[in-house]
Amino acid sequence: MDSANGVIRKPIITVLGHVDAGKTKILDAVRGTTVAEKEAGGITQHIGATEVPIKLIEKTAGPLIQKYKFDLKIPGLLFIDTPGHEAFTTLRKRGGSIADLAVLVVDIHKGLQEQTLEAIEILKTYKCPFIVVANKADTIRGWIAKEGSITDSLALQRSDVLELLDTKIYSLVGQLHAQGYTSERFDRVKDFTKEVTIIPTSAKGRIGVPELLMFLAALSQKYLEKKLQVHEKGTAKGTVLEVKEEKGLGKTIDVILYDGMLSVGEEIVVGGKNGIIRAKIRALLEPKPVGEIGNEKFRNVKEVHAAAGVKISAPGLDDALAGSPVRHYSAQAGEEISEEIHRIKVDSDAIGPIVRSNTLGSLEAIVKLLNDRGIKVHKADVGEVPRKDVLEAEPIAQKDRFKGVIMAFHTKVSEAALAEAQNRNVKIFQSDVVYRILEDYENWMAVEKDAEKKSKLSMLVLPAKITVLANHTFRHSKPAIVGVRVLEGKLRKGIELMIKGKIIGKVRAIQNEGKEVEEASKGMEVAVSIEGAVVERDFNEKDELYSYIPEKQFIQLETIMDSFSEEEMELMKEIRKMEFNRAQA
Repeated sequence: MDSANGVIRKPIITVLGHVDAGKTKILDAVRGTTVAEKEAGGITQHIGATEVPIKLIEKTAGPLIQKYKFDLKIPGLLFIDTPGHEAFTTLRKRGGSIADLAVLVVDIHKGLQEQTLEAIEILKTYKCPFIVVANKADTIRGWIAKEGSITDSLALQRSDVLELLDTKIYSLVGQLHAQGYTSERFDRVKDFTKEVTIIPTSAKGRIGVPELLMFLAALSQKYLEKKLQVHEKGTAKGTVLEVKEEKGLGKTIDVILYDGMLSVGEEIVVGGKNGIIRAKIRALLEPKPVGEIGNEKFRNVKEVHAAAGVKISAPGLDDALAGSPVRHYSAQAGEEISEEIHRIKVDSDAIGPIVRSNTLGSLEAIVKLLNDRGIKVHKADVGEVPRKDVLEAEPIAQKDRFKGVIMAFHTKVSEAALAEAQNRNVKIFQSDVVYRILEDYENWMAVEKDAEKKSKLSMLVLPAKITVLANHTFRHSKPAIVGVRVLEGKLRKGIELMIKGKIIGKVRAIQNEGKEVEEASKGMEVAVSIEGAVVERDFNEKDELYSYIPEKQFIQLETIMDSFSEEEMELMKEIRKMEFNRAQA
């Protein structure tokens, strides 16, 4: 395992996928498989991560390792515990991602859902390779359940069940192909460097975990060996997962260390809300193993080697930023971290939303997703939403109310900000799932625009074409009352009617089956009273009458053209032409 450049570390694995595809359950299944092993060499809980040692993988997947002729040399796997979209907080742009590999969990029946596609886009951006877990395989009709290897489970299934499974897998293969990936079921992959591995699993039934662990270990070792070489001593590199208050310790930082080592007494540099923080490590803490005596949650260690999750206690960490890089202290390291933070934070003149998040990584993910939708961000920062953000969003909302909003991901909104937002009518979107915020925002926009359109429509004269029915003159004048059929568009009370471009009178009332109504739609036959018009002088039975639309209203109607059918749009052109000819006469 030793190499000229250092030692091979455990690859860091993150689990992503759609909100209900089973991400958390996959992590639980991995833990469940490994926790069952009580002897030495079993699972180890890290801060923010779960370590699966190589001995356990060999024990769990022994026959499979022999079958595929893998020679595993890595020390194990380190799963970042944060499932789902929050795992994006561990992805860093510089030098790719902290996660060496991702597990993309897909519901085998639903395939690539919207959030899965967004996850793939982010994995593409960060050039993070992944394995696809086709979860809920045991819910295929006729499936015979057996805990453990999916290879053993497949041997138990009837041919019709296997055919159904293949149909689901190849549907997934097609969807992945559309995203630019060649993929195949794990036991049919010919070249692991060119094909994405798909493993059918059941997180609930703990099926397929041995294959998942084995392929993650084999692929990371085979294709990420250079990336996995770390230095035992020298420059430590890590990322802050969380900033936490701990009783008796004050503010601490939970860190994933992915290169080098850290020792008590060394100086580190980390990004803070108000600049770079230089701090001396007072203590390195790991979770206390289950069953160890004492009330303390943590145990002290003198040093920690990559890859590992560790809690760092040091003075001055109150303003530390979650998602910030952590380095051994040097002036250069401080400058690099400062550059990284300024690259992710946004402070612009753009007419766009204000974004707040709990970590730099998730902040970066949200800004990217908004940019992908063509939405430029006005401001993006870490921390709770203060009152100042609302005051900043209000003038933006006055220019464009759909852009002057605040998005708060996994972070609090201060009481003062909530009160101010209510007073100033500034919309705040808040959620612990990145995509929920974006979905809520897009749904809100759609509803508001629809309401806006309806309000605009209610104020405008709509295109209408009617024919006066024969033998349906009920009164000749003051007002004229006749029966009509609506040929196209909507006839509304209060509009003026014209014939051949000449205005003849105003619709005073509309009656349908003896009841007064505000409007009549295409196909309806109604009685209409027309103020100012005289039957047989201004118009006759069987004549076609049109709504008169003032020129300035045509301009407003053009802004909501998607509200009209093709026939209604043609009618508008006809009415406009009539009015133009009248003006020219």
